[in-house]
Amino acid sequence: MPSLQSRVLPATTSRQPSPRFTIGRDVAGRWVVQDRDGRVGGIFISEQAAVHFAADECAHDATQIVVSRHATLLPFGPVDGSSNVH
Repeated sequence: MPSLQSRVLPATTSRQPSPRFTIGRDVAGRWVVQDRDGRVGGIFISEQAAVHFAADECAHDATQIVVSRHATLLPFGPVDGSSNVH
């Protein structure tokens, strides 16, 4: 009987879907939540408020939320790529 250390597990080719929500900070230091499709999100005054919003939106499934700890600029604008800046 082989030991657990010598056992080779088959490689999986299926990829896990990316988390639905990304939480990070914008250039002004505000907390931003955005879903992977750019349809749901917002700007929040605290990390706690941002996490609370994202958790409520995904039925408190922690695997659907990622918090960026790096200096990140999360774009938060029109989904269709249009801009109101002239």
